[in-house]
Amino acid sequence: MSRAAAIDAVTGYFDDGRFQDDLAALVAIPSESQNPDAAPELRRYLDEAMVPRLERLGFDWEIFENPVPGGGPLLIGERREGDGVPTVLTYGHGDVIRGQEGMWRDGLEPFRLIEEGERLYGRGSADNKGQHLINLSALEAVIEVEGRLGFNTRIVIEMSEETGSPGLSEFFAAQKDRLVADVLIASDGPRLQPETPTMFMGSRGGITFDLVVDLREGAHHSGNWGGLLADPAMILAQALSTITDARGQIRIPEWRPDSLTDSVRAALDGLPIEPGTDGPQIDPDWGEEGLTPAERAYGWNSFAILAMKSGVPEAPVNAISASARATCQLRYVVGTDPKEVLPSLRRHLDAHGFEKVKIVEMERGFFAATRLDPGHPWVRFVQASLEDTSGKPPHVLPNLAGSLPNDAFADILGLPTVWVPHSYRGCSQHAPNEHVLKSVSRDALRVMAGLFWDIGNRTDLP
Repeated sequence: MSRAAAIDAVTGYFDDGRFQDDLAALVAIPSESQNPDAAPELRRYLDEAMVPRLERLGFDWEIFENPVPGGGPLLIGERREGDGVPTVLTYGHGDVIRGQEGMWRDGLEPFRLIEEGERLYGRGSADNKGQHLINLSALEAVIEVEGRLGFNTRIVIEMSEETGSPGLSEFFAAQKDRLVADVLIASDGPRLQPETPTMFMGSRGGITFDLVVDLREGAHHSGNWGGLLADPAMILAQALSTITDARGQIRIPEWRPDSLTDSVRAALDGLPIEPGTDGPQIDPDWGEEGLTPAERAYGWNSFAILAMKSGVPEAPVNAISASARATCQLRYVVGTDPKEVLPSLRRHLDAHGFEKVKIVEMERGFFAATRLDPGHPWVRFVQASLEDTSGKPPHVLPNLAGSLPNDAFADILGLPTVWVPHSYRGCSQHAPNEHVLKSVSRDALRVMAGLFWDIGNRTDLP
């Protein structure tokens, strides 16, 4: 009865409008970690939005300066209920990308939650304010009904995830004793389908870098010098064309993973990856031939050219430019050695005669690839709980297609990691018009209340 009561309590929290009010208050704090001028808002989010809520839930807390200069502050909270019970670590990030004011659809703005039908618009509504609000609210519902959780809880809120989580690894290494737990259960990213809970146990890694051809000072008249001066844009385009074939299949052997095993294929078999009404149509003839769309997104590596520039694209002139630059990214899964990504690219370019192409690694760090076995006992436990509440089997992914700082939890803290996302793939995360669906938020509150109740009351814990 108390499990049902906890789910009913959190359902009432959504239905009477309190969830929407609380989310609006979080969205209203313009905590843009990519904007240096917004640094005070990062601390304000912790002081004004997180600390009062955690104190109400019986958490002790402490806010720390980031060990990396320029990184946002971090918060550790703990609610301890005793010895001999499990400890769950959870996580959220209160920073958001730039608001992109002026780029949102008419009637919308980034830092005001606006309801339109089934959607709640606002920066951070999906990534990640709404998601950790859901988890904290589910914990509160269990405490309200039971008077306890039945397990110890620790939480980390960071304020620099959108700039690559600088300092998080160093912080975890220094605070390792304060972050001991049995499992990480946290939320970020999208569900595969809005109506079905999703879980994933890691993420693809990412390495971003520039390829640069810089030949001379200044541009020169294309009539007088065409055919006499090497064109950096042509050189760069030819170099880029050697990295993949015409359908985007990666040609660098070290970039092709060895981890798409039969067990991973079995886990991905039958998972839906349709774009829905809000997403672009998948190109069937793009990417690694012979793989399903799910295998390409979750079990394989992908190379992308994020931006290119030579000359003055907005006002072209009759001149051969002096330089060309392309910003590139490799998203990679477990089974790819990140230390070999750029050295192997250097060897590849040199072997094809492109010694003039320089590789410039981005200063901003990125996340490593991680993956927990889908058969891990904690995965099975969470899977059963989500199914019990929702009445349907959840979608289980070995890893997210995007990137998260999961390596800090898995590699530094040594934790099994289970993520239960509370958004959907059409949420416009990292773009104007970011939003959450009310139906997904309501369902997520219910499955998380059921999960936290199960951890505190079931005897078959891993």
